[in-house]
Order: sequence, then C-alpha cells, then structure tokens
Amino acid sequence: MASTASYLPAVARGLISSCRSPLRQAAPMAPFLLPFQQQIRGAKSNPQAKNKKTKTKKKEKGAREFKQKDLKDMEQYSLCDAMRYIRAFEVGRDRSISKYEIHIRLKTKKDGPVIRNMLRFPHAVQSESRICVICPPGTRHEKEAREAGAVLVGEQEVFDAVKSGKIEFDRCICHTDSLDAMNKAGLGRVLGPRGLMPSVKTGTVVDDVGSRVQMLRGGTVYRERDGVIRLPIGQLGFSPSELRDNLRTTVDQIKKDAAGLSDRITKEIYEVVLSSTNGPGLSLNGEFKSDSSPEPAALSGL
Repeated sequence: MASTASYLPAVARGLISSCRSPLRQAAPMAPFLLPFQQQIRGAKSNPQAKNKKTKTKKKEKGAREFKQKDLKDMEQYSLCDAMRYIRAFEVGRDRSISKYEIHIRLKTKKDGPVIRNMLRFPHAVQSESRICVICPPGTRHEKEAREAGAVLVGEQEVFDAVKSGKIEFDRCICHTDSLDAMNKAGLGRVLGPRGLMPSVKTGTVVDDVGSRVQMLRGGTVYRERDGVIRLPIGQLGFSPSELRDNLRTTVDQIKKDAAGLSDRITKEIYEVVLSSTNGPGLSLNGEFKSDSSPEPAALSGL
C-alpha cells in the first residue's frame, strides 16, 4: 500500500503538467507585452543591476555652474539701438514711472558667496527714496538722520510700525548701537523677504547714518540672485550718454565686487542685457552706437 500511495501523486503530477503545457502553448504572450516580460525577467535574474542603477541615479549631481546661452547665437545691439527699441515699446506708458533696467548675467558657480553691495550713480535714478533709520532716540544720530531726509527715525517707533505692517519706506539702515535692539525685535521675518533688513554685508549697518542716508537717496542697493544682478539704471528720459555713464559705473563696481571675493571664487560678467519696466530685454554688444543708430539727441528727454 505504501508503494501505491507513493506512486499516485507522481501520476497526478504528470497529468497536471501534461494538461498545462498545451494551454501555455495555445495562449502566447501578446506582442505589446513582450518588452515588459523581458524587463521583469531581467530584474529577477539580476536584482543587483537594478540596485546599481538606483544608486547611480542618486549619485548624479546637476551642473555646478549656471547655464548660459551662447552669445554667438544671439542678436546683440549697441546702446543707442537698444534705447530706440525700448522707447518704442514704452510708447503710451507713464514715462515718469518706467525706468531702464540692467540685467548682468555672471559666469559663476551655484554655490558659494554672492555679490551684494550699494553704489551711487553719476546720474541719480531714485532721488526721492524714502529712508528709515534705526538709531537710539534723543541722540545726535537721530538729528543727523532727520536733517539728511529720513522719513522714519528711532527704535521702538520703527519696530511698532514694521510689526503692524506699516512699511512706508524704500530703504532701511541701522546704527551699530541699535543693532542688538533690532535683532531682539525680530524684524527679519518682515523686512527680510522685502530686501529691507539692514546688514553689515550690504553696508546698511553703519556708524555715520547721516551721510549714508544722503548716499542712499541717490544710490541703489543690488544683490546677485541665481547668477544675475538686476537693478534700475536710469530714468526713461535719460540721454544715451547719461545711461552710458551709469552703465559703466555699474559694471566697474561689480568687477570690483567680484575681485574682492575669495581667491577660490571666480565670477565674471558674461552678458549685459538692457530692458525697461514694460519693455523686452536686449543684449548689448558693448558699442555705444552703430552706423544705423539715430542721433543721441533724438533719444533724450520724455
């Protein structure tokens, strides 16, 4: 009986296998599913290869430098030609509000320090900037700041205005004696996103607040973001020579800022783009005018 019992399961297994084989041959895999079948078999046969691919993807890193377009493939313009086209785009706009803007693209790495500074143009762009000064009340610094034209001066008065959302100024500077009080007040959460938080790096934490207020009213604070420095460079009524002077001052200052960084950090000006508040951006070729440019006098005034 034992031998018969051991023989029957083998017969049953043979019958089952003989029944399954014709079914497998009669129902072949659909053609569009073959690639997926091959992928599944490959993954099962070599699971280590799949793990290696996953690890390789994790190790891949993006480019360390910002990608820049090849200037050879771009149409570039002289300063006068760019001003002519921009003024055509600004027809019908309020030219007292619209301004020329400059975008300086840098050849730089994504990590590391960024350029930030303040400059004063030969021809003022914003002569009526509203300046806020944080300094100890009742001191000579408060008096000098008010005489220089600051619209809001003090400590607790400034803190209360900022926390209540009443920010009616374009620039904010702080005296060194009020730095601790400003940090304790926690103004960074409000002024930081607006680019108004005073700091030593931007030159807005100073001892002589009076002279700095005078400089800020005719100057501009700029900062590198994603390898580009953007800032207004002139009123729409500027002449080509006035805009050229401001452009030269900006480029020279940024070159100095780049040279003042660590020796391990290299930043170079790759492209200069001129635009306006409502106009397109035009890449400059470094020339003042071309043979077909209009007379500079025709590009002056409003």
